[in-house]
Amino acid sequence: MNIKALNEWDLKGGASEWRQKLDTQRGDILTTEMKNNKCKLAKWTVSSILAGSDLLKFGYVTRSMPRSAGEAIGHSILGTQEFIPKQFAGQISLDMNNAWGILRVIVDRCMQLKDGKYVLYKEPGKGILRIYKVPLNTFEDNDDSDEEDEEEEEK
Repeated sequence: MNIKALNEWDLKGGASEWRQKLDTQRGDILTTEMKNNKCKLAKWTVSSILAGSDLLKFGYVTRSMPRSAGEAIGHSILGTQEFIPKQFAGQISLDMNNAWGILRVIVDRCMQLKDGKYVLYKEPGKGILRIYKVPLNTFEDNDDSDEEDEEEEEK
């Protein structure tokens, strides 16, 4: 089983819309999530299929309290919904052959690049995927050098 959380995002900071609608209009809430977070749902579905999961379970999560200055924010699980990953893929129009084709194009493109370090970046809201070359030391952990500096200071 693969378990994921769909988090309610409340623009107005008021009462939770999901609390009122989840029992009677769960399909509408899921449809809205599909529209707003299609890439995330597709990623979760592909991950479940590749892992061989029998079930993909979504939890509908909302904030327990509206945001207030200085108060801790808790969360509540309002409900859950289960899907068979391959059937859910059909519901969100996810074609695994297309997914493998996209991966193949990306791998072929990367194989054409010279040795180095690259960043793969998808333009938000667009179907554009960009590859940027970055210096070799980019994204490397500097924890070791910090520890060495601390040791030298102690001596």
